[in-house]
Amino acid sequence: MLVVVLSLGAVVSAQDDPIEISIAGATGNSYAWLSEFVAPAFEDYMAEQGRDVTVNVIETSATAEDLRQQYVLDLGVGAGADLMAFDGFWLPEFVEGDLVQPLVDIVGPEVLEWEGWEQIPEGLQAILGYQGEVYGIAAGTDARAIWYRTDIFEAAGLPADWQPTSWEELLDAARALKEYDPEIWPLQLNAGLSMGEATTMQGYLMALLGAGHHIYDFEEEKWIVRSQAILDTLELYNTIYLEEELGNARFQLAQNGRDLSFEAFSDGEVAMLVEGDYFWRAVINPGADFGLDNRNEIVSFALMPAMEPGAGFNGQDFVTVSGGTGYIINPNTENPDVAWELLSYMFSLEALAELQEIEPRIRARQDAPVTGDDVMSAIASDVLPYTTVRPPLAAYNRVSAEAQLMTERVVSGEMTPLEAMNAYAEAVTDIVGEDSVMELPFEE
Repeated sequence: MLVVVLSLGAVVSAQDDPIEISIAGATGNSYAWLSEFVAPAFEDYMAEQGRDVTVNVIETSATAEDLRQQYVLDLGVGAGADLMAFDGFWLPEFVEGDLVQPLVDIVGPEVLEWEGWEQIPEGLQAILGYQGEVYGIAAGTDARAIWYRTDIFEAAGLPADWQPTSWEELLDAARALKEYDPEIWPLQLNAGLSMGEATTMQGYLMALLGAGHHIYDFEEEKWIVRSQAILDTLELYNTIYLEEELGNARFQLAQNGRDLSFEAFSDGEVAMLVEGDYFWRAVINPGADFGLDNRNEIVSFALMPAMEPGAGFNGQDFVTVSGGTGYIINPNTENPDVAWELLSYMFSLEALAELQEIEPRIRARQDAPVTGDDVMSAIASDVLPYTTVRPPLAAYNRVSAEAQLMTERVVSGEMTPLEAMNAYAEAVTDIVGEDSVMELPFEE
C-alpha cells in the first residue's frame, strides 16, 4: 500500500474512538480514485497519527439535477455525507438558502494555512467560492468544443482536421454528412428541460456566446432577455432540428436524451456533438459505458465558431464556457477536523497525481499538469483561452431553467423563436424583477 506523507492543514490529537468519514457524489473515475487510492492511503496515514478512521465512499448513478436535489434535502434536515462532490454553479443558491458554510466557519482559520492554496489561482478558488468566501476545493475546470467522428467525416469527403470558422460552415458540414448518409444525425446541440444544465452549458450558451453576448451583462449587472443574438441562437436550433432535420429532436425531449445522444455518437449514428471535455475523458473513454476502444483514432475536436468571425462574445472568433466541480464539507459533520484532513489530503499534489493517471484533465492546482493525453493538453492550451463562466448569482439556476424551456419550445415546434424569446423575457423578468433585466435591439 502506497502511503503519502503530507503536511496537512490541521494536526489532530490522537483519539481512541473510531471515526467514519463519508464522501458522497462519487462517479466513475472519481469513485475509482477515491475508493482505490484515497480511502486506503488516508486511513493508513491517519493510523500513523494514532487515529482509527474509516472512509466510506458513496458511489452515485444519479443525474446532476437529482444529486443536487438530494443535497438540498439532506442539508435542509442537518444530514448528509461529511464531504460532498459539488458543482460550483450550485453554490449561490445553497449559500442563499443557508445550507452550506465557508470552510473557515466549519473548520477554523487553520484551513488558510494549507499549502495547496498557493497553487490554485484565485479564479479557480472561486469555482467553490461566493462573495469572497471559499466553501470547498475545486477539482478542476473544463471547456467545451465540438467533438466529431473523423472516420465519418473522411467517408463523407470532409477533412479529418476540420475547423469551421462560422455557423454556416458548421451547418455546411452537417448538410454534407446528411447527404452522405441520411441515416446519420449530423449534429447534436443540447436543448430542452430534460438535459438540465447540459442544455444551458453545452447548447444554449455555446450558441449565444457565438451570436455576440452572454446570458448576463456583467457590466450592467442585468440579465439580457431580448436581443438579436437570442433570436439568432433560437433560429440556429430551429434550423438544426426542424427546418433541415440535421439533429434528432427526440433526443432533446426524452428523459434520457443525453445518454441517447452519447450512445448514438459512440455507435456512429451522430457525427458531431457539442460537449465539455468530460465527454472525451469520461463518456467515450475506453472502458466507459459509451467508451470507444479506438477513441484516439476516430474522434477529434474543433473549436465552436462564432456566428461570423469576430462576432462572438467579446469580439471573439471562437467561444467556449467553463464550469468546475470539487468537494465541500458538510456543515453538519460531526468531525470537521478529520473532514478537512481528508479534503486537503485529496487535493495534495501526490493524490492528484494518482487521479491524473486515471483521468487526465485541467486541474485547479497549477502544479498538477495534464500529462499523458494530448487531447486534454490541447483543450487546455487551445480552447481554454476563449472561455468565460456562468454568472455566480443565486438567480442563475432559475434563469437557466427558463433558457432550457425556451430551447425546448423551439425544438418541439410549440413556439416560434420570437414567441419563445418573448415567453423567456416575461419569465425571467418575473424571477429577477424589471430593474434586473435589459433588452438589446432585434429584428422581428
